[in-house]
Amino acid sequence: MATLNQLVIGASIGAVLLLIALGLTFTFGQMGVINMAHGEFIMAGAYTAYLLQPLVGTQSVLVALPVAFAVAGVLGLILERLAIRHFYGRPLDTLLLTWGISLVLQQVARDIFGAPNVQVRAPGWLTGGLDLGVRLPYNRVFIMVLAVGCVLAIWLYLTRLRHGRRMRAVMQNRQLAAVSGVATERVDQLTFFIGSGLAGVAGVALTLIGPVGPTLGTNYIVDAFLVVVAGGLGQLRGAVIAAFALGILNSFVEFWVDNGASLAKVVVFAVIIGFLQLRPQGMFVVRTRALS
Repeated sequence: MATLNQLVIGASIGAVLLLIALGLTFTFGQMGVINMAHGEFIMAGAYTAYLLQPLVGTQSVLVALPVAFAVAGVLGLILERLAIRHFYGRPLDTLLLTWGISLVLQQVARDIFGAPNVQVRAPGWLTGGLDLGVRLPYNRVFIMVLAVGCVLAIWLYLTRLRHGRRMRAVMQNRQLAAVSGVATERVDQLTFFIGSGLAGVAGVALTLIGPVGPTLGTNYIVDAFLVVVAGGLGQLRGAVIAAFALGILNSFVEFWVDNGASLAKVVVFAVIIGFLQLRPQGMFVVRTRALS
């Protein structure tokens, strides 16, 4: 019973990590941009739900999902247009640039909303849970369903829509896509908008399991990067597997040992480092045709 309960907890943690990592899968995997401000797009999505709460009541979570996607997406697009596009091909510079921007955005949030955390009330139908031999909180189930829905939507976008196929082309071979007539700069803008928007959706989901504060995103950004790297750059299926694997591993380590929250981080880092020693490219890698 305890094992099953930890699996459920781990799956819910994995769903949160997956929602956060989905955007990074494209901005980091396709564009090579180490965007440390991704966590602040998560924060923006969470505060969007908070701002909508007085207007639509406890249903603000549902209303906030598309609104937060748009708000965070526009913020990401502004960041890409004003700053990041000047640093393509320079990942260390993008890391330092976006880290500085993340600190600025955190201070802006403090100035607007204050330093103390705020709470977003969940809808009544998300309180309580199912008891099927193991407790399944409705809010965690909702997050898992939301993660599955986002993965399905992204898969359909990449495989069925023209813009998605262009994104895949740029991800696999930017130079070849450019000479084939693909407007890579426009694809980059759309990619950054979608990736940032997904971070906003993740922020709304996080309001269901905890308070909202200026540093909300920083608590998850490192784990999200680990998911992307372990899964393989730009690989959707790799991100899915890595997110749930890390979530379940983290859950069981916290359950087995004392002071589990701190030690779980250490164990997860050690496992990821060991895995990357065996497979530096991650679980999956983009396959391209090349002359041998």
